Amino acid sequence: MARKRPEPVQVVKQRRDAALNALVHGVPYVQFMGIEFDRRGDELTAVLPFDEKLIGNPMLPALHGGAIAGFLETTAVIGLAWSMLWEDIETGRIDTEELALGHLPRLPKTIDFNVDYLRSGLPRDSYARARVNRSGRRYASVHVEAWQDQREKLFTQATGHFLMPARGDD
Repeated sequence: MARKRPEPVQVVKQRRDAALNALVHGVPYVQFMGIEFDRRGDELTAVLPFDEKLIGNPMLPALHGGAIAGFLETTAVIGLAWSMLWEDIETGRIDTEELALGHLPRLPKTIDFNVDYLRSGLPRDSYARARVNRSGRRYASVHVEAWQDQREKLFTQATGHFLMPARGDD
């Protein structure tokens, strides 16, 4: 039996980028906040570009705690969905054209989300990464860390628990 030739790297990258773009831009809140995701292989870094509308305390000035929490929760949900969809994206089982038309898979639902504010969020771009601690058929646990200028100097972190959507193969 002849081995199947691997797909060209450009085809794989296009499929990954199209899937991520559809996933991220299919959520109105993500668009409102201006959150983007930088993808390197299967690792996502969320980016919240600074915007005046994110300021909660103009006297400091500091980012609003609700904007920070929303950024971290979005990072957790998209990161969890990305890890859940990775195999389907890689094998081509997900039709990126269908995703682009808005036929998105169901996203995990938040059960609880706890945020630790470690220091004030300064008026500048923020970055975050989610780490899936556990992901089962029904439940997942995700930890998120956020920083601004230095990766090692976190300004907030969060842990969330999520209800996983039913998969078609269950």
